[in-house]
Amino acid sequence: MDKLLVVNLFVLVLCSVGRVNSSAYDKIVTHSRIRARKEGPNVCALQQVMGSSKKYFSTCRNWHKGSICGKKAVVLYECCPGYMKIEGMKGCPAAAPIDDVYGTLGLVKATVTQQYINESQLRGDIEGPTSVTLFAPSNDAWDLLDPNEKLKLAENENQELYNTLLFHTVNQRLVTKDMKNGLVVPTMSEDHNLYINHYGNGVVTVNCARIIYGNQVATNGAVHVIDRVIRPVSGKIKDILEENENLSSFTTAASAADLLDKLGEAGHYTLFVPTDEAFDKLPSGYLEPTLHPLLLRALFLPYHLLNSVQCAEAIMAGSVYETEEGSSIEIGCDGDFLTVNGIKMVLKKDIVTSNGVIHLIDQVLFPDSAKEITELMGESQSYFRDYFSEMDFASAMRPNLEYTLLAPLNGVFTEVSSIAKSELKLLLENHILKVKVSLSELYTGQQLETLSGKFLRAFIYRTAVCLENACMVRGSKEGKNGALHLVGSLVKTSDKTLYKVLKDEGQFKIFLSLMETAGLYDMLKEEGAYTIFAPTDDAFKELTSEDLTLLKKFFCLCNKACSVLTLTGDVTALKNILLYHISNGIFISGGLERGVTNMLKTMQGLNLPVKFVRTNKTQETRQDRKPFKIKQETEPKKNRTRTKTKNKTQQLKP
Repeated sequence: MDKLLVVNLFVLVLCSVGRVNSSAYDKIVTHSRIRARKEGPNVCALQQVMGSSKKYFSTCRNWHKGSICGKKAVVLYECCPGYMKIEGMKGCPAAAPIDDVYGTLGLVKATVTQQYINESQLRGDIEGPTSVTLFAPSNDAWDLLDPNEKLKLAENENQELYNTLLFHTVNQRLVTKDMKNGLVVPTMSEDHNLYINHYGNGVVTVNCARIIYGNQVATNGAVHVIDRVIRPVSGKIKDILEENENLSSFTTAASAADLLDKLGEAGHYTLFVPTDEAFDKLPSGYLEPTLHPLLLRALFLPYHLLNSVQCAEAIMAGSVYETEEGSSIEIGCDGDFLTVNGIKMVLKKDIVTSNGVIHLIDQVLFPDSAKEITELMGESQSYFRDYFSEMDFASAMRPNLEYTLLAPLNGVFTEVSSIAKSELKLLLENHILKVKVSLSELYTGQQLETLSGKFLRAFIYRTAVCLENACMVRGSKEGKNGALHLVGSLVKTSDKTLYKVLKDEGQFKIFLSLMETAGLYDMLKEEGAYTIFAPTDDAFKELTSEDLTLLKKFFCLCNKACSVLTLTGDVTALKNILLYHISNGIFISGGLERGVTNMLKTMQGLNLPVKFVRTNKTQETRQDRKPFKIKQETEPKKNRTRTKTKNKTQQLKP
């Protein structure tokens, strides 16, 4: 028994150590193995991008999406690294034979690399008493070289080929758990290093070449198959900029902003460099406001720079990164194309330097902080953008002042198709505030003046920020002359009191009568901030005549437990019931959280539980519990009344 316990503990310790030491690459391989467990032992699930030979071990994100870089991916099942099939048996039950580095190249089907090692006479260097790691280009990787490059490899009796292969070789055994992000490893080629990046999605790159089949342990080292032939790296980002004549515009701007020297220092950078043609495409004078050295240094140039190395092969979906300027940029992919903020603009990927990587782009990037707020509107707000231009709101906005735009999403404009243009213009003026206000500056009770001179009230809730009836949705931005907030409905102001609204509706006569009887009439007419769950006249029709008479006899005072009501003949009783329908504070439907019960403190003192439910595919608010029991001589009757407040109905149980 004790021996069994020791064995179990030993296995547990081994498993724990394995988890602690495992890398992101190892975890992805393990995940792929779990995905394929039904296929037999030691089988891994891979995803291959349709129309290409690219294969990836499956991540949770890619597996559930069924796509990589926006392209459909098919699932393949292959032996996990280090295992092989046995005819007639399920899965990959056999461990692959271990061989030296040269022999292992044949096992991983890197036969062209194996052939070139023979031809270049490198075999003797890696078969001696030594331990080496070879980053072996796949057969497809050699095919990617153009004919001139292949001819050059054969020059000087294959000396160029020998030097190239030597540059792929490290004089120690390295497996993926040793390859920390940012690791620099000297190669067997004198004065040349390899720059390794290990990403959270399991991708490992060597000079931006992706390891596609790793951790093939050999008797004298290890082999990792990579997807391209890599070249020696010489120089830093600054050197590449100064040497490339087609990057002179960006280089001049970087020099003027005193940022060029930074790009010549040690670091881990990604720089998106617009070509001279990209600058030429800008309208005449467009850059003039940005050309001041302080603005160049603070806004324009730092927006092109990331403080991390992002190789193209590590990008499998859109991800947001913080730029040196401080705002965010989205780097993604569309098939083989690298995208920036969703746009295919990368002309050349992965120019590797000793302090990072350069991607050449055909557009100049501008951060939001360098744009006019009208330029911040995207396609989801294109209707508002078009109306803004058509109605010439820009002419009413004074230069050198800051504003806030409340941009409705396109879908909300279906309700304005029948509105006259003059009326629509007045309505849309409510969406332009005369002051810049960020989300963090808003608070409940704040009043913000619009372009039309009206004031909007701000309401802050647990999960929503609203102005009048409209709540904001994700996507706020700040430009150089103001802020942009997206809203899920058109902003509508009201100058009516609660009394006026209820009276004009015409279906709350009984409720208004009871409010008058209870002495609460003036509350509906005076200034304040209330939310009323008002029963309609139809809701009262569901009550029995006895219950209705009982209401009008002024009953009910709450006992200590606030769960049983006794008859008293006091008007306070009726008042208590009505105050249970009124909450202090304004709660619009968009401010109430979905999927939970919202507890609203009523003016009667008790909490009113309100939640959203779906009835016949529409949302309504509902009270979840019966707050009172009426204690009488006869057995109490249980009735339900349905009340409406504008677009929502509520279940009340008196």
